[in-house]
Amino acid sequence: MPLRPNLMFAGDAETALEHYRSALGGELEIIRFAGSPAEQHVPPEWGAKVLYGAVHTPYGDVNVMDAPPGREGAPGDNFAIAVDVDDEHVAADVFAKLAADGIVLMPFEPTFFARKFGMTNDKFGVKWMVHVPPAAS
Repeated sequence: MPLRPNLMFAGDAETALEHYRSALGGELEIIRFAGSPAEQHVPPEWGAKVLYGAVHTPYGDVNVMDAPPGREGAPGDNFAIAVDVDDEHVAADVFAKLAADGIVLMPFEPTFFARKFGMTNDKFGVKWMVHVPPAAS
């Protein structure tokens, strides 16, 4: 699977998704904080905000989220590059190498949405998200 840009917004991710869809075409996918395990980690008024959103365009996908307060980044610094790796051992190695001399933002561990997931700011200041997708059912 290709690398995917992930854009983090301070509450207007859905508006951004609509804008990108109008420019690029494609279909929207939106998962909200309300009803998800992440709901307990954000303020109550964040229920309708976008936990995960994507516009699946003919040119590739753009992922977006409403980042919790303090994690959204400033415009121009509000992105991360995601990489899906099916093999947990390979993914752990990728994460460790990207995190070397950087800052781990979320440890590489199991989550409710992935077998393993981690987020790091590498030594060059670029955010990376390493994701091991759930096992196929």
